[in-house]
Amino acid sequence: MSYLSHFNLQEQPFRLTPDPDFLYWSKQHARAKAYMESTIWLADGFVVITGEIGSGKTTLLQSFLSELDDDVVYAVISQTQLTQTEFLQSILTEFGFKPFDKHKVELLDMLNMFLIEQYSNGKKVVLMVDEAQNLTRKVLEEIRLISGIETHKEKVLRIILAGQPELRDKLDKPGLRQLMQRVRLRFHLGPLDRREMSEYIDHRLAIAGCEKESLFGKDTLETIYRYTGGVPRLINTLCDTALLCAFADEKDVVGLDDVLAAVKELNWEEHESNTGIREKLQHLQQVAPENNHVTRIDIRADGEVINELTFPPGRVIIGRSPDNEIYIKSKFVSRHHAQLIIGDDDCMIEDLNSTNGVFLGEKQVKKHRLRDGDVVSLGVHELVYYDLRQDEESFEDQLENTIDDEVDDDDDQDSAINET
Repeated sequence: MSYLSHFNLQEQPFRLTPDPDFLYWSKQHARAKAYMESTIWLADGFVVITGEIGSGKTTLLQSFLSELDDDVVYAVISQTQLTQTEFLQSILTEFGFKPFDKHKVELLDMLNMFLIEQYSNGKKVVLMVDEAQNLTRKVLEEIRLISGIETHKEKVLRIILAGQPELRDKLDKPGLRQLMQRVRLRFHLGPLDRREMSEYIDHRLAIAGCEKESLFGKDTLETIYRYTGGVPRLINTLCDTALLCAFADEKDVVGLDDVLAAVKELNWEEHESNTGIREKLQHLQQVAPENNHVTRIDIRADGEVINELTFPPGRVIIGRSPDNEIYIKSKFVSRHHAQLIIGDDDCMIEDLNSTNGVFLGEKQVKKHRLRDGDVVSLGVHELVYYDLRQDEESFEDQLENTIDDEVDDDDDQDSAINET
């Protein structure tokens, strides 16, 4: 017997996979969707939607796509760690082309001809880029250029960029001012407030077939908000676990003790938005390496850094399959190409019997102890290794020197006062 039949539910109410049928239309989500819909009737529609992880961006995008009319042709790009050429290839692939043997100039010509053809046939074309915070500056510049493709009457490509808050920071940099001049509308999805969170829980339960007024006691809501901060994905995780706890104890309603048991099971602490720690964390991230992360890997393509990743000690798999910790989309990279073995004092890279091998300079290596600054080649991509332990030691030295300087200044001031 599952908890679905125990609580008389037709389907799982708090699953994490995006489902437009379960989307709760808060004022924020409704406004964000209205902004996206405006791209259809604005010929030069260009919208940027940002939101915290788990705020419901992907579900919102799916809901928008599911309601598009037949006269709208769209491409969705969600893998964004791409070079300019790979980005153009991904767009054309979404539109049904096979552009992998084409040069950039040919790709741009194919895209231009396709857009003009669709316009002539009365079609509207929308390009949607999810996880856009990972786009490089050069790819963002490419987006600016293709957004200007037009007939003698109007522009022919609508664009929606969606991503995490880092996208806002990236777009606000002076070097992307020309791109931002093209953007018609911007909107940021924040967390739900307490009232919205309560409505969100009831809404998902109702869609799942719940016949009770609510399976969650009113005394549970404040605790749920305290540990989730109103973030939909966290609400789903905590509520689902609380239902399992109540089911295990054969209860008909989820009580406060079940929510607290779920919190303990998940090993959660209060959400950072409720503890005042968020500002402290942001400050620390600006001045020090990420806690426990001792290795940084820069991924380069065509000499340009397309992604930066940091890792704590442990094992990190590199390959073409999306389940890898370091995901490289390339035909020259095997599904599971190599691994990093990050120890407390060193880092090894080991080839996992890949097709094209692992190279350090011109030398192919099977297993190699990396040094700070080493460049490893996997096909046309390069991985640059940095040992953050050196940076951390430098940071601690700088901090200690700063403290010493402040103490010296205080002593000097005291001496001056005493002399006076």
